[in-house]
Amino acid sequence: MVPESGEKRLYARFVNENTGAMVVEYGLIVALVTVSIVGGSLMIGSSVNDNLESAAAPLTLSAR
Repeated sequence: MVPESGEKRLYARFVNENTGAMVVEYGLIVALVTVSIVGGSLMIGSSVNDNLESAAAPLTLSAR
């Protein structure tokens, strides 16, 4: 059996190693979830704000 050179072993290890790719994929998933949460919160927050303002308008007029 011929011993492998250090470069071949390093290359084989690099090709078989996929933890770096998994970290990048998880990072992309976290970024997508974060963007979705922020976008949804902004849309819901705007809708809630509009509803509260329309409900408060008659109250401010009757308080005067």
